[in-house]
Amino acid sequence: MPTLVIVGGQWGDEAKGKLVDYLAPKADFVVRFSGGNNAGHTVIVDGEEFRFHLLPAGILHPNVTAVLGSGMVVCPKSFLDELDSTQAGGRRIGKPLVSGSAHVVLPYHRMLDQYEEEARGADRIGTTSRGIGPAYQDKAGRFGIRVSELVDKSRFRERLRGVLDYKNRMLEALGGEALDFESVHSEYAAYAARIQPFVGDAESAVFEAVSEGKKVLFEGAQGTFLDLDSGTYPYVTSSHPVAAGACLGTGIGPRAIDRVLGVCKAYTTRVGAGPFPTELHDDVGEWIRNHGKEFGTTTGRGRRCGWLDLPLLRRSAQLNSLSGWAVTRLDVLAGFEKVQVCTGYRLEGQRTEQMPQDTVALSQAEPVYEELEGWQGDLRAARKLQDLPSPARRYLDRLEEFTETPAAMISVGPDRGETIVVREDLLL
Repeated sequence: MPTLVIVGGQWGDEAKGKLVDYLAPKADFVVRFSGGNNAGHTVIVDGEEFRFHLLPAGILHPNVTAVLGSGMVVCPKSFLDELDSTQAGGRRIGKPLVSGSAHVVLPYHRMLDQYEEEARGADRIGTTSRGIGPAYQDKAGRFGIRVSELVDKSRFRERLRGVLDYKNRMLEALGGEALDFESVHSEYAAYAARIQPFVGDAESAVFEAVSEGKKVLFEGAQGTFLDLDSGTYPYVTSSHPVAAGACLGTGIGPRAIDRVLGVCKAYTTRVGAGPFPTELHDDVGEWIRNHGKEFGTTTGRGRRCGWLDLPLLRRSAQLNSLSGWAVTRLDVLAGFEKVQVCTGYRLEGQRTEQMPQDTVALSQAEPVYEELEGWQGDLRAARKLQDLPSPARRYLDRLEEFTETPAAMISVGPDRGETIVVREDLLL
């Protein structure tokens, strides 16, 4: 079964988009299985930058069917804007296929997102205010409107009228203004007319592709520790970006998954609030942020930066049943005489190598560091493991040893070609 799931091994922003783009030429299907346009993947091809929030990054390859799975929530305007910009200039792209079972993000979701975040006060989560959380709330509460209903003229009008009545009462109770039904309906009916040709039974299409032995790449958004169940709750997203989400968000069973590739940076970053034991509040953290261009694709916010957290990565490997790692941004750390890696935590006077599952405990954990030799020079020309400086190779060895998971790929720059393949057998 030539299927591969790509997941973020940390708190997102691990450069999954580049890895998906690199592997997509071998794929028949590339499938997004969770999240919405709160996610962001950046792909650089021959110096040209592409930013994706909803479309799978693999859509840049014309041979690919690019699926938005049932586990996603889809903002129609964002989808169409991305599709238009990606096709600009007559560029040939893959075939988009949107699951009719995916849910629609509507204007009241974005408004409620902002009101809910404001209501949290000092305990704000740091959402993107794109309406993703409220859309998933509606899905769980059975108020959601599916894409299949959006593209059905009579059903959409009926469903929107019933739901908007209730949502307007909520908006007014929170001090906001009610939305006009005809204005919302007219705008989204126009989106529906354009989206309809791309909507179909994505679940059956993916199942048949797997059954026929076609190569299917499942593209995760965000990261393991933003998972609603396994992440640093409540500072998490509203879906399941772990490997198991590939089953939940596409309709395939777990035995259909052949391999799982975890993507991690050579250091650690996080956007928004929440615990981050290895965060650096000094010149080193600022240096990593600037040299790594650590600013969010979706929000533009500067990311919080810190040293590599190995217990966190080991937990990620366990949660996702990882076959291997794709280590990115190794080039960013070049120039340090010494680098630190976290190998444990000190909590209430005791040392542990296990990542605390309780969010408060993790926020109180003090990292225990191991110092390693740094490396110098520009790594971006490296195409084989042997091309890397020996200290950089020892750094990777320590990661593999601690997490008990081999490195399958190494990224040494943002461009598609700046990649080292170590274990071809662990890829698609």
